[in-house]
Amino acid sequence: MTGADAHEGDGPAPGHGSGPGGPAVVLIGPPGAGKSTVGALLAERLGTGYRDTDSDVERIAGKPIPEIFFEDGEPRFRALERQAVRDAVAEHPGVLSLGGGAIMDEETRKLLTGLPVVFLDVGLADAVKRVGLDAPRPLLAVNPRQQWRALMEQRRPLYTETARAVVTTDGRSPEDVAEAVLDALELRQA
Repeated sequence: MTGADAHEGDGPAPGHGSGPGGPAVVLIGPPGAGKSTVGALLAERLGTGYRDTDSDVERIAGKPIPEIFFEDGEPRFRALERQAVRDAVAEHPGVLSLGGGAIMDEETRKLLTGLPVVFLDVGLADAVKRVGLDAPRPLLAVNPRQQWRALMEQRRPLYTETARAVVTTDGRSPEDVAEAVLDALELRQA
C-alpha cells in the first residue's frame, strides 16, 4: 500500500482542524478488537498522545455510555459521538480510537477520508474473550454473540471501506498488533 506515502504531503482534508493532516493513527473496529489497548501502546511507541472518543462522550455527558443509551437513547448517544469524533479529528494529532459504531455515521466516514485509519479486525471468539459477556455494552446486552455477529455483518463493509489498512487481532498480543499497525502505515517509532 502506498496510502501512507500519498497522504504525507496532502495537508488536512476538508473540514479538518489544526493538525497538519489530523491524527497520526485512527483505530476503528468492533467491541473487543483492542482499540483502547493497542491505541495506548501505539501512542507510547510514537511518542504522542492517545485519545478515545468513547471517553470523550462519557466526559461530555457526565455519565457512562450504557446510561446514555438507557436514559437518553441511542440517537442522543450517536449525536454526542459524532461531535466527539469531529472535535478529536480537528484537535488531536496523536493516536485516536473511535467507538465501534462511529463509522455508521456517513458524516464521520467522510471526515475520516484521507486519514491513516486502521480497522482492527477480530473474530467472535477473541472478541468474547476480551469483552466478556457481562461487560456493560448496550448493543450487546441481549444475546451478545448473536448481536455481535449482526453488528459485524452491518459494520464490516463500512470498516473496510473507511480503513487504509486492516490488521487482524485474532490470537495476537497487543504488542504484535501495534507493530502490525505501525508496519501497515509505514510509521516510525519515537
